[in-house]
Amino acid sequence: MKDILQDIVTHTHSLGFLSTVKVTGEELATTIEAMAEDRSVILNAKTHAPVNEFSGVFGMPNLDKLALHLKNPEYKENAKINVIKSTRNGSEIPTSLHFENTTSDFVNDYRFMSTEVINEKLKSVKFKGNGWDIEFEPSLASITRLKLQAQVHSEEQVFQVKTEDGNLVFFFGDASTHAGSFVFQHDVGGKLKHSWMWPVNQVISILGLDGTATMRISDQGAMQITVDSGITEYNYILPAQSK
Repeated sequence: MKDILQDIVTHTHSLGFLSTVKVTGEELATTIEAMAEDRSVILNAKTHAPVNEFSGVFGMPNLDKLALHLKNPEYKENAKINVIKSTRNGSEIPTSLHFENTTSDFVNDYRFMSTEVINEKLKSVKFKGNGWDIEFEPSLASITRLKLQAQVHSEEQVFQVKTEDGNLVFFFGDASTHAGSFVFQHDVGGKLKHSWMWPVNQVISILGLDGTATMRISDQGAMQITVDSGITEYNYILPAQSK
């Protein structure tokens, strides 16, 4: 239980812009959804194996509190972390997490959000595009170069993405201010007819997560970064922005 909870917190709360998640637990799959308050990032994730304790639909709010419980040294070894369930509207659903240390003298309860509340707070958003025009696995060197350009152009909140001569090029700034660009990925194969912009901090934060990453870009104005943690496949969709 602790592994899946830490995995969720690492790939949501630690990014700094996803504070609440929706969990849907079914017999064959467990899915996780979240969305940034400014709608800059939409998360759709699916665990590799269903989490049996997560049956039904519920929310995990205040992920900063859950993160603190998971980091608590009292629960570092041999802790008991159990999902508490209750019957609502004729169905049994998870309502809270109970934390208890090995000696049972340090306990905490983390309350889940009800189905009705999380459904109202986090309405599902699906990308309706016709597929991805560019797909590749970004290298560590490219991610490092992106961070370097972001540091130099720290005043820029977004960067522009184009294809030139078969390469994927990232641009910072414009002709009226300090500007810079670099090739993020050579020989991408696909082509972007439009020039789109995406948020710098969000992209860097997601690419900084541990796990195998795949980046996809649609000329319709969407970027998807998939990160596979080994436990869950996380799909972060970023709609294009205007400066």
